Amino acid sequence: MKPALLIIDLQQALCEGPDAAFDGPAVIDRINALAVAARAADAPVIWVQHEDDGTLRHNTRGWQLADGLHAQPADLRLRKTTPDAFHRTGLAAQLQQHGADTLIVCGMHTEFCVDTTCRRALALGWPVLLAQDAHTSAGNAVLSPQQVIAHHNATLTNIASFGPRVQTWPTDALIAALAGRLKPQGMAGRQ
Repeated sequence: MKPALLIIDLQQALCEGPDAAFDGPAVIDRINALAVAARAADAPVIWVQHEDDGTLRHNTRGWQLADGLHAQPADLRLRKTTPDAFHRTGLAAQLQQHGADTLIVCGMHTEFCVDTTCRRALALGWPVLLAQDAHTSAGNAVLSPQQVIAHHNATLTNIASFGPRVQTWPTDALIAALAGRLKPQGMAGRQ
C-alpha cells in the first residue's frame, strides 16, 4: 500500500461561527496526528481548499486552513471549486506522480466534499480509507452532525460497484497502518 493523505476543506470559515462543523478542535487534533504519521511514512499530505465568492473567497481569512492545523512547507496544496476534489484540478496527476495507490480521506463537510471525493476516487480506481472520526459536518435541518457522520461511515462502505472500496478506520488504526504496524484487509491498491 502506497497511501496519500487527502485533507478536505478544513478551512477557517467552516470552523467558526454558528455554522461551525461539529467537534472541530478534536477533528483538527486527529488530522494533525494523521499528517505527522503520513509524513513519517513518506506519504504525500494534500491539503484541499474549497473556494467560492462568499466566505471561502481565495486568500481571505475564511479560506485559510483552520487555526490549529500544522501544515508543513513540503505538503501539497490543491484549490477546488466543486465538492469533487478531482474535478477540474490536478489531483489525479499529483496522486499518480507520487505513486499513490490508496487514499486516506478526512476533513469537511462529510455530506458534500468528503462524500463526493470518496465516490470519485472509487470511480477512478483508488481505494479509500476514510478516517471515521476525522471527518465532520455542521449537520442540516434533517440530520444532526453525528447522524450525518454515522450515515456516511455506513453508506460509503457499502458501495461495491466501482471495484475499489471504502473502508472506515479510526484515526489511531490509520496511524498504526502508516507506521507499518497494521495492514488494511482486502485493500488491493490502484494499478
